[in-house]
Amino acid sequence: MVVRMRRNRSQTAKRRSHMAISGVRLSKCECGALRRPHIACPSCGKYRGRVVIDVVARAQKEARRAKRRQADMPVTEKEPATS
Repeated sequence: MVVRMRRNRSQTAKRRSHMAISGVRLSKCECGALRRPHIACPSCGKYRGRVVIDVVARAQKEARRAKRRQADMPVTEKEPATS
């Protein structure tokens, strides 16, 4: 079966002209950092004037996790190449 009223490329492009990805909108937090609207600030952890994320505890947890991963990684020594 053949499409009776096929759209050409220019009509398709005109229809898709509004589908472009726009830039991320940012707003300024109380601490002065840029953050996305309706999302807690990643640098201070505040949202609408209240602290909702404990940033210090999260940083400590990530540091412990990184240290544990570093300790669990096997150390492989390279053998000298003989030519």
